[in-house]
Amino acid sequence: MTIPPAILWFRNDLRLSDHAALRAAMETGRPVLPLFILDDAAAGQWSPGGASRWWLHRSLTALQRSLEQRGSHLTLRRGDSLTIIATLAAGGAEVFTGGSPDPWARRLDKSVSDALPGRVHRMRTATLFHPDSILTKTGGPYSVYTPFANACLALGGPRQPDSAPGTIPAVPARDLATIPSDRLEDWNLLPTKPDWAAGLRETWEPGETGAMDRADSFLTHGLSGYADARDRPAGDGTSMLSPHLHFGEISAAQLWHKALVRPAGKGRDIFIKELLWREFCANLLWHNQGLPESPLKPEFARMPWRDDRPALAAWQKGQTGVPVVDAGMRQLWQTGWMHNRVRMIVASFLIKHLMIPWQDGEAWFWDTLVDADLASNAGNWQWVAGCGADAAPYFRIFNPVLQGEKFDPQGDYVRGFVPELARLDARHIHAPWQAPPDALARAGVTLGKSYPKPIVDLAAGRARALDAYAEIRRNA
Repeated sequence: MTIPPAILWFRNDLRLSDHAALRAAMETGRPVLPLFILDDAAAGQWSPGGASRWWLHRSLTALQRSLEQRGSHLTLRRGDSLTIIATLAAGGAEVFTGGSPDPWARRLDKSVSDALPGRVHRMRTATLFHPDSILTKTGGPYSVYTPFANACLALGGPRQPDSAPGTIPAVPARDLATIPSDRLEDWNLLPTKPDWAAGLRETWEPGETGAMDRADSFLTHGLSGYADARDRPAGDGTSMLSPHLHFGEISAAQLWHKALVRPAGKGRDIFIKELLWREFCANLLWHNQGLPESPLKPEFARMPWRDDRPALAAWQKGQTGVPVVDAGMRQLWQTGWMHNRVRMIVASFLIKHLMIPWQDGEAWFWDTLVDADLASNAGNWQWVAGCGADAAPYFRIFNPVLQGEKFDPQGDYVRGFVPELARLDARHIHAPWQAPPDALARAGVTLGKSYPKPIVDLAAGRARALDAYAEIRRNA
């Protein structure tokens, strides 16, 4: 090449606005070579799941389009990141990339930096703050959310975000022609037969434009009522920005500052706290690299989990016989997403009523969520299990019937995803096994045939979990 380029190595930051690595690459005055590598071997068991691969295909398509509008081009490669980058940088190129708290990504960063000493520049593109900048007075990481959030707020918030550049200096065409690039279609990220992504296509618009549109719509129409509406799964009360944040199509800093220009209120405050909870999970993973596999509280490694494959399969398919749990699991399968309140309900049911390891639930969410983020997924599953940082009291066990009656009082959420119960009266829809026979008959419900009976007695499951947790605490 005439001039060694500045390689812009995209990771979980698939946008052009508020992109520190892009800005730094352009400031070198060199032509910029945008690059994305799909490195399943480096990620190992945490390579993108099915729903995430669907999203990634659509997001990369949008990114390529945005780059072309600015006179640039996205190079796609699949394989060993170290080999690919070292080859591209052989002529003296500099590498600019974002950071990640994911342990496998950090190991990869070190390998690339060691191979190209002084030529790899890591920028913060995925979090509000660098994890090492939020520490306790004794210099250690926080393990409780509220003081962590207060420490973040004491910094005055994240820096102001930048706009996307109008043009990006491109690698000359004659040089670009010598750089191999894959066809995105050849990566086979999209499902074929069966095509299970119809609900995802109807629900989402991956890419930076889709992220901005969703953010502006929510902040304009949903933020003021967010404090109450976010707990009602039947409505449209949450931002649904989590997949856009995970893939970095919009930055947390952009959302922070977009929210701050809105009128003050409880909804705005809670939205900022949700951004900080995401930051807290990233901080936990940064300082505890075993978070996705092992309980933070080691005594919970002795939990007497049950190996119940049929019960796990029933939970995955939304066939547990507990309506709000089944509605959540079917929403997940249909849309690649689940309402946050319901995530807590289905997780508690799996871990505590069924006594199935939280890692099994974490793995299913990893494959089926479009917002499958390693830090948030692991941190939140450990929170529900009671074995993580700032965890819910170990003895707190969500009653799915009461949760359904409180947050879905008319049963609209259940009706939307469990059509077998659509004609059942709201008084009985969250516990059809308690409904009188004539009410079931009028609704066309035959338990055990048209809709399953509960796979666990809720009271017995709760008592079993409490006994197990008490034993763990006694032996701690």
